[in-house]
Amino acid sequence: MNQLLKIHAIWNPHVYHGWGRDKKFFEGWYYKIVDNSQNNAFAIIPGIAMDENGKKQSFIQVLDGKNLKADYFKFDSKEFKPTPKKHDLHIAENHFSMTNISLNLPNLKGKLNFKDLSPWSNSFLSPGIMGPYSFVPFMECYHGIISMNHNIEGNLVYNGKQISFSNGKGYMEKDWGHSFPKAYVWMQSNHFSNSGISFKSSIAIIPWLKSSFIGHIAGVLIDGKLIEFTTYNGTKLISCKISQKEVSIVMENRLFLIKIKALRELATTLAAPISGFMDGRIDESMKARIKVKLIDKKSNKTILNDIGESAGIEVAGDFEKLIK
Repeated sequence: MNQLLKIHAIWNPHVYHGWGRDKKFFEGWYYKIVDNSQNNAFAIIPGIAMDENGKKQSFIQVLDGKNLKADYFKFDSKEFKPTPKKHDLHIAENHFSMTNISLNLPNLKGKLNFKDLSPWSNSFLSPGIMGPYSFVPFMECYHGIISMNHNIEGNLVYNGKQISFSNGKGYMEKDWGHSFPKAYVWMQSNHFSNSGISFKSSIAIIPWLKSSFIGHIAGVLIDGKLIEFTTYNGTKLISCKISQKEVSIVMENRLFLIKIKALRELATTLAAPISGFMDGRIDESMKARIKVKLIDKKSNKTILNDIGESAGIEVAGDFEKLIK
């Protein structure tokens, strides 16, 4: 039964992948929610962690991105209750799915509904953002995009204050494996001048057999079309510059050229997985700005030249190894 669930999960990145796992494994879902005014931005991260000795814990992290605060709520692993073949997860009195979340945490309560989801492309030979790497059994960390951009309805009560997220915007992704990459840059925004535009990019050191390589992924959702830049679709990483103030990235493939400049802001520390357990630390900002310029190489036309606000950005680990 566990093997069938694992096979099913390959083509359905949003579902739980940990069936039959009892050590050196983590899995977490990342819900970014921003209200209509952009005065409130949260990342809510439910998950499960198992260390090398089989010690387990379930958790829900909450990042208050505008006020630079983070909470880590720990639960017994038995309170982590996923559903086979679909993303329908309960952690104690909290519920998470693709279309809604319901929270009953000490300082955060309420329910949100998500509509008009925009998932990453998925095909038989390229299941989600990992593409053909989805089939490789020894990857350190796997990644999935549940929705690049969607609408939110509902309210949350945070520290006794009610916040309306109706007409707000959301983003959903997830990770699973045993450790985050030794070095990576991740960034995301869906608050451009056109409400239908969303952007995500990540660059990371990927262990491969006895060596490693720099993997890269970026996607621009514009006019209902997802333009993809990935290691496996022939995209080349032309340059990557990282400083305390900004991250500049240039990628191109046969059809498109993309220039990215992320202006970094103060970040908040979150827990991250190392060998399955949440003993690592990463810093994430949700107040950054990302300049994105997208060019159609055939026509030499600039398709997008805009700035994404309320952007999430993480620069983690030995990031100097990513500079090119």
